[in-house]
Amino acid sequence: MDLRLLQAFVTVARCGSFGAAAIELATSQPALTKQIQQLERRLGSTLFDRGRHGARLTPTGELLLPDALDVLRRAELFERRAAQVALGVEGALTIGFGMSSIELAPRAVALFRSRYPRVEVTLDDMSSAVQYERLLTGSLQVGLVRLPVPPGLKHLRLKKDRLALAVPTGEVVPKALATWLHGRQLIRLAPERGPGLTAQITTLYSELGCRPLVLQEAADLQTVLALVAAGVGPAVVPATAASTASDAVRLIPIHHDAATWWTGAAWNPAFPTPLVPHFLTAASQVSS
Repeated sequence: MDLRLLQAFVTVARCGSFGAAAIELATSQPALTKQIQQLERRLGSTLFDRGRHGARLTPTGELLLPDALDVLRRAELFERRAAQVALGVEGALTIGFGMSSIELAPRAVALFRSRYPRVEVTLDDMSSAVQYERLLTGSLQVGLVRLPVPPGLKHLRLKKDRLALAVPTGEVVPKALATWLHGRQLIRLAPERGPGLTAQITTLYSELGCRPLVLQEAADLQTVLALVAAGVGPAVVPATAASTASDAVRLIPIHHDAATWWTGAAWNPAFPTPLVPHFLTAASQVSS
């Protein structure tokens, strides 16, 4: 259905004459007449009785006028919403985050929501490796990940993180960390749950020249910290885990080049959306 024909129909009905409606629509009366005739042919019904007193709706015209008004109203609402979506004011945004961004992610989302309350935000916890896969396929729009990113993705550096030794509060750790760690039984996150973290820790051990043992594995970082708090054993975790650790856990930053890395926001330029730049702005502001 041509919306111009419906607009001509409702305008003639409201004005009561083809002449007045033509002036309002900025067209000629013959052109407007042709539009109404085209609509009537398409509907198979006469919409107006034309006479000395102008144009009056036929019974069919009276029945169809409310529907025509509703269609035009819905079309206008559609255009308005489409414009809001194009501006990044409405829509849906799917965001991934991992252990390195466990403190950054909720703060960035909170700031973004305060500015764009009509955007539906989904926040999913997953490893950087899984986020990369979903970003490349387009099922994830923004990932808060461990850098660097694979080819095909763009990124924005947000925050530097480092490894830290998690021990029960009150436990004394000597300065000779490598000697203390060598042969010691540690709690660790399951490698499949955090492959990037596992690789970082393995590199650190290699650089320090030590080989700790695995006492127990856990499926999530919160469980690792809970086991440390219970006195089961120490663990090497991201320093940002301090935001979720209890008072029973002390985190000691490890000062070594192999213990640091950058976290950032990643996205796929092949799936553009105006929502991503808005979220990047929020994430950049909360990380500074």
